[in-house]
Amino acid sequence: MSADKRIRVSEERREQLHELKGVGESYDEVIEQLIQEHNRKRLAEKMREVDEMDSDEFVPLNDDE
Repeated sequence: MSADKRIRVSEERREQLHELKGVGESYDEVIEQLIQEHNRKRLAEKMREVDEMDSDEFVPLNDDE
């Protein structure tokens, strides 16, 4: 069960959202896609940070090493 909420945005922002919106697509769907894209970008940045870490910074997960 979801409740509709209003979010205030400037006219400029509403126009930008409208330009992103496809035929038959809701603003909610556009915002959902933007959030997913943002989360993917953050994950990619974190993965890049880990990849760039010096291997001496990693701690073995088992005692065999």
